[in-house]
Amino acid sequence: MGEDRDSGLFAAVVSVAAGLELGATLRRIVKAAVDLVNAEYGALGVLGAEGKVVDFIHVGIDPSLAESIGPLPTGKGILGLLTQHPVPIRLQRLSDHPASSGFPPGHPPMNSFLGVPVRVRGEVFGNLYLTEKRGAGGFTAEDERTVMALAAAAAVAIENARLYERSRQRERWQEAVAAIANAVLGGAESADVLPVISERVRGLTGADASLVAMPDMYGNLVIEVVNVGPEGEDARAAPTRWTVHRSRPRIPRNAAFDGLNRGLLGREPAEGQLIVEAFTSRRTIRRGPLTLEIDVPREFGLMIALPMLAADRTLGVVALLWDVNASAVPMDIVELAETFAAQAAVTLVLAEARQEQGRLAVYEDRDRIARDLHDLVIQRLFATGMQLQGALRTPGLDESVRDRMSRAVDEMDETIREIRQTIFALHEPTVGPSTGLRGRILRETEQAAGLLGFEPSVRFAGVIDALVSDTTADHLIAALREALTNAARHAKAGRVEVVVEVIGSDVMLIVTDDGIGVPFDGSGRRSGVTNLNSRAIELGGSCGLDRVSESGGTRLMWRVPAN
Repeated sequence: MGEDRDSGLFAAVVSVAAGLELGATLRRIVKAAVDLVNAEYGALGVLGAEGKVVDFIHVGIDPSLAESIGPLPTGKGILGLLTQHPVPIRLQRLSDHPASSGFPPGHPPMNSFLGVPVRVRGEVFGNLYLTEKRGAGGFTAEDERTVMALAAAAAVAIENARLYERSRQRERWQEAVAAIANAVLGGAESADVLPVISERVRGLTGADASLVAMPDMYGNLVIEVVNVGPEGEDARAAPTRWTVHRSRPRIPRNAAFDGLNRGLLGREPAEGQLIVEAFTSRRTIRRGPLTLEIDVPREFGLMIALPMLAADRTLGVVALLWDVNASAVPMDIVELAETFAAQAAVTLVLAEARQEQGRLAVYEDRDRIARDLHDLVIQRLFATGMQLQGALRTPGLDESVRDRMSRAVDEMDETIREIRQTIFALHEPTVGPSTGLRGRILRETEQAAGLLGFEPSVRFAGVIDALVSDTTADHLIAALREALTNAARHAKAGRVEVVVEVIGSDVMLIVTDDGIGVPFDGSGRRSGVTNLNSRAIELGGSCGLDRVSESGGTRLMWRVPAN
């Protein structure tokens, strides 16, 4: 009998060590223990960092029956006792022990019990639970010694499987970092890399959602990308993505931006500072539960925010979220995620450097063009205008010729003003906050080109940067944005002209288009005009709208005190 037990134990040890995949190794351990002591049921409860059961591998209960019973054990009652005091427990009847907490409805009856801790490198990895010994009587002292011997041998197999799992895990993380680096080296900009970071980190950590928050040009943290898996087993196979584009502070472009920031940052002050806290403190922050407000609000049990650190800079925050029923996140996963966030930050720095190098080349070209316009074109036009003005003083010059030459001089003056405006625009940076009201207006008209299909012409009169206050400038930019949006959506215009001039103590915005004109018979959309008028009245000014001609065209005149 002893020889049979020894040969069975040897065979069990060989089978346990037969593979390196951790999940399969744990299941083989449970199956070998059940077969060795002739038990009906067996299980291995894997413990997490805080001593809680984070995984429960069971043998003997049909999957459909296990599903009908409900959630797997979490380490209460007898199971918890073995966790608190990791020494073998052998019972003839489970229900006789004072720590017994009973079974849920539908659970098969279990009487005899044998529990043995599994130690790996001196620490309790988990506990082996065996119940319902087949035949007469319960588990014996020999059964206990056999299972303890198996647990000692299993510890080696578990350690080998864990080492293999970690090496494979690190390999997958390295592949993810390489994929991001290759995207950057292939010419991708940082905004194109963010979705890759979010998707990769969610898949590698097993998180149910991930997001990337970055500071915008004004220094506000903005959630740029959210990667969420649907609830259920296919969460990682079919992710749904929301990309939230950059937006000016307090003026979100869509409801998704507002909802995501409000939902992810939370309504309570403590939760609301989670991402900001990770960004400013430059350390990993854990908190939960909280709600992600997307199309259907979804509850999450834990959120981990990891700063993306590169030297003395914090580039942004990567956040990972797990469902409310998810088990505790292993510390090694968190550590790998921190390393990944740091490496992603270095990649983003590289992307920024490439973008900056491209921008510098563009700026050099623009500076050269601006110099050529100023030194060559404007000077030649000015000289030609002077010649024409001199010719106007020629005695006996025909009046019709004089009028035509005078108009030509005026056209040259207007052309010179437009070229000077172009030179100013060439010196204005294409990214980052503009330095003055002129720059902000040019940035706004440039962005409107995407809606209009062309870039509006712009003309300035007066020193608007010096005379217009910041508050008035903000309202003027909002009014210009609304006017250009109305022209793009409703006017069907082929040309739009923007004029901003200082008249006395006022500043006036005039936006003229050659579209279908404004209906004054009460039809059509007028909410935009109402908003423009309300803004002007709020500042003590006025707003007017009229037709350019009977055939069409609209002229908006928005005038308010400059300061």
